[in-house]
Amino acid sequence: MKVAVFSTKAYDRKFLSAANSPTQHELVFFEPRLNRDTAILAAGFPAVCVFVHDQVDAPTLELLASRGTRLVVLRCAGFNNVDLQAAADLGITVVRVPAYSPYGVAEHAVGLMLSLNRKIHRAYNRVREGNFSLDGLLGFNLHERTIGIVGTGKIGLILGQIMKGFGCNLLAYDVYRNPQLEALGGKYVELPELFANSDIISLHCPLTPETHHLINAKAIEQIKSGVMLINTSRGALIDTQAVIEGLKSGKIGYLGVDVYEQESELFFEDLSGEIIQDDIFQRLTTFPNVLITGHQAFFTAEALHNIAETTFANIADVEHGGPCANEIRPQVSA
Repeated sequence: MKVAVFSTKAYDRKFLSAANSPTQHELVFFEPRLNRDTAILAAGFPAVCVFVHDQVDAPTLELLASRGTRLVVLRCAGFNNVDLQAAADLGITVVRVPAYSPYGVAEHAVGLMLSLNRKIHRAYNRVREGNFSLDGLLGFNLHERTIGIVGTGKIGLILGQIMKGFGCNLLAYDVYRNPQLEALGGKYVELPELFANSDIISLHCPLTPETHHLINAKAIEQIKSGVMLINTSRGALIDTQAVIEGLKSGKIGYLGVDVYEQESELFFEDLSGEIIQDDIFQRLTTFPNVLITGHQAFFTAEALHNIAETTFANIADVEHGGPCANEIRPQVSA
């Protein structure tokens, strides 16, 4: 099958080409993101392969369909950037990679926690400048602290397993309880109770209309003062302006994020020689108790291998006319 692959970097080409070797699909790599302007590049391609910041909205899908595309292959788990109803109406199949880096993302979340708590990023810079003072670097033991995990799928469960190893108490919230987390001693509670009793809150839920701005001004009023907030899921789970106010007041003591609500204009690109125009993001970078990484939690060799392998397995399922376990369809309202 001829596949137009958008939003590609050198590492994408490396892992996708290796995984494609046995199947020999015709891959054409495009560095630009897919959107209404770049959809013309996919003319004549039965399939397009896209990533988290590609714009797969109704107008883009209409352009793709009019030029022969019948398959959208997401090489990521999230699909909030895809208009599933429009795809279904146009006869376009949408498939994804549901779980490719659960350990990588959970481990990155823990890395953010440790770095923020023990000020490792600040200590690194001090030592390089010959400053060995410990003033301002005081941390706390994770042992016996309470970790609130919002979303207890594969990533949330793995985070719970890791934090249990540190001797932490586990609180959890999810619309579906995970018996494996309960077996670890995790206690499911409603969000207000989780917010009020957690020393660290880590977000691992998908972005849906219900979870949009899950952390907002009202939620921040409910949290324990000085809480550490970690987000390695989707940027729009957090109302960034409200979080800035929480940081200024001291209600939020630490913030570690690998995602950002407006990240599509920033992440995955080298902007070191440019003036960043996003004033809210720039304000975040001024806080000494904020640590930001650029959507790299998933970025392990194992993850890229899994993404590539699953991507071509999905294509094979659709190409051969069989059912694909990773197909996603619009939800039917009751």
